[in-house]
Amino acid sequence: MSIQTNLKQIQNTIPSNVTLVAVSKTKPIELLQEVYNAGQRVFGENKIQEMSEKHDAMPKDVEWHMIGHVQRNKVKYMAPFVSLIHAVDNLKLLKEINKQAKKNSRVIKCLLQLKIASEDSKFGMLEPELKTLLQSEELKNLEHIKIAGLMGMATFTDNQNQITKEFEYLKSTFETLRNYKSENCNLETLSMGMSGDYKIAISCGSTMVRIGSSIFGARTYNK
Repeated sequence: MSIQTNLKQIQNTIPSNVTLVAVSKTKPIELLQEVYNAGQRVFGENKIQEMSEKHDAMPKDVEWHMIGHVQRNKVKYMAPFVSLIHAVDNLKLLKEINKQAKKNSRVIKCLLQLKIASEDSKFGMLEPELKTLLQSEELKNLEHIKIAGLMGMATFTDNQNQITKEFEYLKSTFETLRNYKSENCNLETLSMGMSGDYKIAISCGSTMVRIGSSIFGARTYNK
């Protein structure tokens, strides 16, 4: 099937209140342009240099999401244009994002990552760490970021019960932490679910899904 057909089928399964992020990492510009021409405007990348190159090449109404693990020394390269940074898991990174956003006269939205998977390889904070961060004065003093929600990645497994429990835990934590509001924190976005589990994620309350291979097809080359 064509990319446009793939995109249309996925759009038909996603409620209107859920944002679709087309995960375009490693994919060439011409494929992104196909998806853009079919109406998609939100794209997710996991490498800052690659995202910057695509930002320069693509139309300027694209909303770019950084979905990968972020190195602090590379934040400056995406600060002028990135719309949302998904996987923020420590205060030092938030401070660097704030610093670079200030240099660009911007406020950058961020999602805090909660560790919900059983695998050690997954990044993220534990729930007590999240609570401490959201209550800290240091966070409240960062005027050029906005904590817009939470995100998490489920265990890579065929066990749908386990995936469901992990998403339900993230949703429950999200609802609990929504009480922590400040000038730069208002938890409205819950980003969970990818190509293999986004339907489960939506049933558990996700408001943003990150889908790549189901749109673009399996990765065909490495960059």
